[in-house]
Amino acid sequence: MGHGPLKVDPAIERFNTMREEAYLHFRWTNRTVRTAVIGFLVVPATMYYIASTSNQRWDWTGKLKGESLNAKSTHDA
Repeated sequence: MGHGPLKVDPAIERFNTMREEAYLHFRWTNRTVRTAVIGFLVVPATMYYIASTSNQRWDWTGKLKGESLNAKSTHDA
C-alpha cells in the first residue's frame, strides 16, 4: 500500500467496503419507508409549524426586567 508501518485490519477493511457499497444493496422495506417518511415529511412539517406559529410572537428589543416579552402585549404604550 505504501503507507509505511501501517497495519491493515481486515475487519476494518470489510466494514469500509460494506459502508461504501451500501447503496448497491438498498431495498425499500417497511422500516426504510417509515424512516424516510418521518425524516423527510414529519420532522420538517413539525419544525415549520413551530416556526410559523412562534414567528414574531416575542419582542426582545428594549425590554426591562419585569416587562412582558409578548409582542402583542396590551400593556405596551
